[in-house]
Amino acid sequence: MRADEASPAPRILIYSHDTFGLGHLRRSRAIANAIVACNRGARAMIISGSPVIDRYAFAPGVYTVRLPPVTKFADGNYASLDGTTPLARTVERRAAIIARTDASFAPDLILVDKEPAGFHGELMPVLEAASARGTRLVLGLRDVLDDADRLVPEWERKGAAETMARFYDEIWVYGLSRIHEPLAALPMEPEMAARIAGRLIYTGYLRREVPEMCAGREEPAIARGPFVLVTPGGGGDGAALIDWVIAAYETDPGIPLPSLIAFGPFLDGATRDGFAARIDRLGGRIAAITFDSQIEFLMRKAAGVVAMGGYNTFCEILSFDLRAILVPRTEPRREQAIRALAAEQLGLARVLLEADGRAPERMAAALRALPDQSEPSRVLVPGLLDGLDAVGRRVRALSAAGTMGARARAFS
Repeated sequence: MRADEASPAPRILIYSHDTFGLGHLRRSRAIANAIVACNRGARAMIISGSPVIDRYAFAPGVYTVRLPPVTKFADGNYASLDGTTPLARTVERRAAIIARTDASFAPDLILVDKEPAGFHGELMPVLEAASARGTRLVLGLRDVLDDADRLVPEWERKGAAETMARFYDEIWVYGLSRIHEPLAALPMEPEMAARIAGRLIYTGYLRREVPEMCAGREEPAIARGPFVLVTPGGGGDGAALIDWVIAAYETDPGIPLPSLIAFGPFLDGATRDGFAARIDRLGGRIAAITFDSQIEFLMRKAAGVVAMGGYNTFCEILSFDLRAILVPRTEPRREQAIRALAAEQLGLARVLLEADGRAPERMAAALRALPDQSEPSRVLVPGLLDGLDAVGRRVRALSAAGTMGARARAFS
């Protein structure tokens, strides 16, 4: 995208609660980088709770503020990452940082990632203040949130639909309705449903590009030839995927391509050491790294990918036209499984469900077949990767329109 000299220079505040993994941060980073690239003079400020935000590079004009991080347990509950501070106190500190940043940055538009009211409602004071002064408010949603039986009680408890109707000017879904409609299952009164539907924009998925290479970047020797990239994202819940791939190589010496496993920064250390010992015994058929903040370079080179099917990895699979085996998690959310199965139905990827059994032979057979699998580009899906262009257009349109002044909203 090219910078548009005629457009205003907006100031965009991006809120990303980032309680777990890398997904929200990486999506916010891609959006912020695209906004400053297509709006001359624009500045974007990302407020994030990710503990690894300092390990990423951002485009000129993109700034970051780090919130005190929290962690998420398997049962869906949360705690302060430091383990000593009460969660309520951490939320208070986070809310104060968000409010100070909003006041000092004075954004023209606030883009909120996924959580309408923020983590544990921490964003509500800023939404109230921004709405009163006429700042544009946009909620950004990934293509899939969760199964209806899990999503509905959670969003009803949080009052998410009421918050959307009260505060948000637009709701951007970073996907296509033909793959999934994330809000379709929410029970809403007809008037509220109509209000929200009128603000809903499906942008398409967020295309990824290979970033400017960091000085001194080194890559594993295995990446010099054809290889399969195995990536469980942040790694905090990816041990089962990694174990399954290693077991496949241990069982089947005839898998044609070697694999490079990116463990992820959140994989438990003892588990990682155990995997490394098994990999060492495979005679170079698998190599491993802990983390790569520029994993796009490895994506571009890979002959195929084995992944869990998170949103960002799916965007990269589409962007770099990669043959893919998706092994989605189903707990605590079924988001990855819904996305993966929809992708398989369209012919964009192959899916292995752990519920069907984790026999090493199943993964080995999939790895053997991967080089002959069709690339995603063989399937023509209009608008599939138009997301960043659509976001850039909406930012320009909302900025050019100026502030709205006081807005009449239901439930105000």
